[in-house]
Amino acid sequence: MARQQGWFALILALAISAGFVCAISPLNLGLDLRGGSQLRLEVQPAGEITRVKSEQLEAVKAVLDRRVNGLGVAESTLQTIGDDQLVLQLPGVQETSRAAKVLGETALLEFRVQKPGIEEQLRNLQRLKLKVESIIKLKQERGKSGESQAEDETDFEQLAEAQKDFGLQGTAGSELEQLEQLEEEVSVKIAELFDPTSLTGKDLVTAGRQQKNVSESWEVTLNFNRDGADKFADLTKSIAGTRRQLGIVLDGRSISEAIVSEDYKPAGITGGGATISGDFSAEEARDLEVQLRGGSLPLPVEIIEVQTIGPTLGAENIRRSLIAALSGLALVAIFMVIVYRLPGVVAVMALSLYALFNFAVYAGIGVTLTLPGIAGFILSIGMAVDANVLIFERVKDELRRGNTLVRSIEKGFSEALSSIVDGHLTTLISCAALFFLGTGLVKGFAATLGIGVVLSLFTALSCTRTLLRFLMGYQALRRPTNFLPAKQLPSSFA
Repeated sequence: MARQQGWFALILALAISAGFVCAISPLNLGLDLRGGSQLRLEVQPAGEITRVKSEQLEAVKAVLDRRVNGLGVAESTLQTIGDDQLVLQLPGVQETSRAAKVLGETALLEFRVQKPGIEEQLRNLQRLKLKVESIIKLKQERGKSGESQAEDETDFEQLAEAQKDFGLQGTAGSELEQLEQLEEEVSVKIAELFDPTSLTGKDLVTAGRQQKNVSESWEVTLNFNRDGADKFADLTKSIAGTRRQLGIVLDGRSISEAIVSEDYKPAGITGGGATISGDFSAEEARDLEVQLRGGSLPLPVEIIEVQTIGPTLGAENIRRSLIAALSGLALVAIFMVIVYRLPGVVAVMALSLYALFNFAVYAGIGVTLTLPGIAGFILSIGMAVDANVLIFERVKDELRRGNTLVRSIEKGFSEALSSIVDGHLTTLISCAALFFLGTGLVKGFAATLGIGVVLSLFTALSCTRTLLRFLMGYQALRRPTNFLPAKQLPSSFA
């Protein structure tokens, strides 16, 4: 009796805990349920490579995979198509411009040294870049707040003149796009005023980001390997105190320039670390960190198609899936109650607990639910029902043989155990094969089905048994006719 009460208390505690987890941790929904973005990317040949091969496609995929993980997108899928294309699905990402920018750029990091005799030209370009950046930031802030203020005509006259000098007039759409185009062109011109060195992103071990002291801007931190640390020390030593600047260039565009003070003349900057200070916002710093940590793409990538899947389609999928799942559950519940009577009621209660435990596990470990995942969950409900059917049929067989009700229940569970374990084990083996050998949505199906099979085994052998024993404690329910029609019972029960 004490053991039975202990099991009942455990199941009750698990149910309360599962309900609490479901309440505080919403489910992660996949691309087909909450919408998102799908990008088709084409790998381009470059340099001596005239044709993209499978190993080069896989190398590009590995770099993009690291960048996607850095973006923090849950349950993204990246698949190769043909010889030179990749399809990337990003659940929940409706604004594709930032993701496309981070994923599509080569991320070739270089450290360059200022050429001699170009000081005035460099100063003019740096002043122009600062002015363009400040106007872009101001426009973005006003756009977010909906504020409308008078513009400085002098600034825009100077910028229009700069656009004319760079040959950019009429090549972009909105005013903001024109400014961003001008900023990029100025950054390229600045990078051209610096000579390349042997220190590149290949010498980088990792990248991070941190917020500047007493400032809202962010900076990106770099850590080099041993050779990179020696190169960086020699490089900074060679220009320390000379007023020649050190340029940090990404994909041919200067993102930061700095002067190395005379204090570092004896040995340069040692320690294998460096900082990129470019007045970055938190988002810009994170994007740069993601690119650098992911590594440079071995071949350039062109985004040839961007498809946005709206949340409306996802909501419709969820509605239809819920209707299908609830309809199936209702039909199963009706069938179990009609065919198995009181044990059928117990089975419905156990299945309710089973569904609650499933959703708690999905929320707790961060499973992303997709339509195939829902299919796996519904299929696992069939496994849970099947286990109960095996048990109850064994109980009915024992009652027909003339065994007492309590003994029939115990024999039913013990006799059905091996069949239930074997069935669940073979399904788990299939789930493991699908999960480790499959990709994308197939993995989601395997994960939800595998979790469901494990929980099905627990609910069938523990929850159903505990609930049935609990109900048998009531004299009014302890009747064989609650399990079998009177005409199927032996005469000893009459």
